[in-house]
Amino acid sequence: MITVDIAGDETHELDVEGTYADLLDAVGLGPHEATVLVDGRPVPDDRPIDADHVRVLRLIKGG
Repeated sequence: MITVDIAGDETHELDVEGTYADLLDAVGLGPHEATVLVDGRPVPDDRPIDADHVRVLRLIKGG
């Protein structure tokens, strides 16, 4: 079980295996929309999930 804190939104308790990209998919986001932070540091999308608590930050695009 992993706790996923989405900044400015809700917190989810999920049972996800695989990579951090799989975790983003489980909360309805893609790697181009958000980044995952573990201990305050961004982690690569293709890295296997190895934390029990993460924070997800949505990326802001503008023009």
